[in-house]
Amino acid sequence: MFLAGFSGTKHIFTPMKHLILLLSLFAGLILPQYAFAFTPDDPVVVQMVDRGIRFMEKQKIPNQGEHVVCAYAHFKVEHDDQNPFVVEGIRLAQQFANDIVGGQKYKSNYECAVSTLLLCEVSPTRYRNELATFKRYFDEVQLSNGGYAYPNEHEGDVSQTQYAILAIWTLDRHGFKLDYNKLKSAMDWLLAVQDRNGPWPYHGVVPRTGGLIGQKETSMSMALAGAASLLIGGDAFRMWGDTVAEEQDTGFVGLPKAIKVYTEDVNVAQRTRVKKPDESRIKNAIGHMEQWRQVNPEKYSGNLYWYFYTAYTTERYESFVEIASGKPISKSPAWYNATVTELMEMQSKESGGWESRAHTMPHVSTAFAVLFLIRSTQKSLGTGASATTIGGQGFGDNVSKADLVNGKAVTKTPAQSVSGMLELLEGNGADSLDGKALADSATLSKNPTERSAQLDRLERLVRGSQSWQARRVSAKLLGMSDELRVVPALIYALSDPDKTVRLYARDGLRFISRKFEGFGMPDKPSNSELRQAQRSWREWFLKMKPDYVFVDDV
Repeated sequence: MFLAGFSGTKHIFTPMKHLILLLSLFAGLILPQYAFAFTPDDPVVVQMVDRGIRFMEKQKIPNQGEHVVCAYAHFKVEHDDQNPFVVEGIRLAQQFANDIVGGQKYKSNYECAVSTLLLCEVSPTRYRNELATFKRYFDEVQLSNGGYAYPNEHEGDVSQTQYAILAIWTLDRHGFKLDYNKLKSAMDWLLAVQDRNGPWPYHGVVPRTGGLIGQKETSMSMALAGAASLLIGGDAFRMWGDTVAEEQDTGFVGLPKAIKVYTEDVNVAQRTRVKKPDESRIKNAIGHMEQWRQVNPEKYSGNLYWYFYTAYTTERYESFVEIASGKPISKSPAWYNATVTELMEMQSKESGGWESRAHTMPHVSTAFAVLFLIRSTQKSLGTGASATTIGGQGFGDNVSKADLVNGKAVTKTPAQSVSGMLELLEGNGADSLDGKALADSATLSKNPTERSAQLDRLERLVRGSQSWQARRVSAKLLGMSDELRVVPALIYALSDPDKTVRLYARDGLRFISRKFEGFGMPDKPSNSELRQAQRSWREWFLKMKPDYVFVDDV
C-alpha cells in the first residue's frame, strides 16, 4: 500500500542550542535556490491540486486502504463530506473499524492510521466509536520493544511506526484519552534504532548494548519518517508548546460574546504520570539526521524511488521542525519550492495525475502530491480542528446561537447580525466554524451606511481571506444581498480554489442577475469553463455598468 537509539559517547551529536542554526544552514546547503517562490495559495499550485483531485475522482481504486488515503486528500482540499468519492472513503474507514475487531491483518496498521486521519478530519464526534476502536487497536498491536510491524514480525518497522504515531497524535489533538507510556515506548524505540550515521532504517534492530549501531536498509524516506515521528510524538507530549490549548482554552480571536468555547484537555493528568522522552535526545537525533542529510542530499534527477511517499513525509517533517525549533515560519520555504517545481514537471498534462511509477500507484502518488502541495500538516498544526467543528467538538445546525459547554452546544441567544458574524470570520479560527449556520442566521443591516460597510468587509473576505470557511460564508451572503455592486467580487470568486465558494458565487450571480440558467457553468467546471463563465458574467455586468473597469485577470 505504501512503504511495504541510545547516544553513545563516541558519536558526535548536535548540541540542542545549535539545532536552529544547524537546520537553517542545512536548508541552504541541501536545496538549490529556485527562481519561483510558491505557496499553497498560488494559482499555479491551486490548479495543480485541482487537476489532481479531478484525476483521483475518475479512478477505480481496488485497494480499499488506498481509497481512504485519496479520500483524505480530497477532503483536506474541498472539505465536502457529501462528495461520493469521500463518502466511499468514509464507508471504507468505518468498515476497517468493524473488521479490525477480529484481529490484525497484513495492512491493518496503515489502514487504521489513514482511517483515523480521515474520520478525525471529517468529524471526530460523529465517528467517535470508530476512532475509539482504532485507538484500542494501536494499543493492542504495539510490539513489546515499542515499534509497530506487519503481523508475525518482531523487529519493528519505521514506516508503520510513523503512521501509528501520526494516528495517535491525531487522536490526542481531538480529545481521546491516551496511554502516553505507549507513545513514549514507540519514541524510545525510534531513538534506539537510529543508524549510527544519522538516518533511520526500514526495519530497526535495537542494539544489545548502549549506543547506536549500523542499521540495514537506511534511506532518505525512512530518515525523514523516523525524525518526523519523534517530532510528532514530542508534540503530543506538548514539548513544542501547547498549540491546541492556544486555540481552545481562550476561544478564537474576535469571537462574539454570544459564543463561549470551553474544551477540556482530557489528557493533562495522563501526560503528567509519564516521564517524557528527553527533549535533548530528540533534538540531538534530529540534528544527527540533518548532518547525514547534508552529506547525502536526495535530488529528483529522474530518480522516483518512493518519491511521492517521501514528498509527503518531507512536508510533515519540515512542518514539525518549524514548531520544534521555534524558527519563523516561511510562507515559501526552499524545500517547498524545490518539490513544487519537480511536481510541476511530473504532473500529466493529459490526465492531471502523477502517473510516474514510484512504488506507489498513480492515485496514491497523486494523493501524496496533493497533501504536499496544500501543506497538509501545517494546516493541521494551524487549526487543530476539522472543518465542521470548533475545538474538535461537533456543533449542531446553528452555531451562531450556541454556547459550547463541556463539548456540548447549548442554544441561548438569538441569531446575530452580520457585523457580529464578521468579527468571527475575520478571526484566526474561521475555518473551524459552522459556516452554514452563520450564513443562515445572519442578516444584513437595513441602515444604508452600515449595510454598505458590511458588504465592503464581505467583499474583502471573499477576495482575500486565507480561510475557506470565511470565503464560503462571504460568497453566500453576497449572493443573497441582491446588490449589483457585489457582482465583481462574485465573478472573482468563481475561480476560488474551494468548490463550495465557486458554487455560492455562481448561484449568487444567477440570483442577482435573474438569469437563473446563468452562463452554463456546471458544478464541476473545467478551467476553460470557469474562464468562459467569468468572461460572460463580465460582459453582462459591463452592459449594466459600462463605466466599470475590471482589474482582476480572468
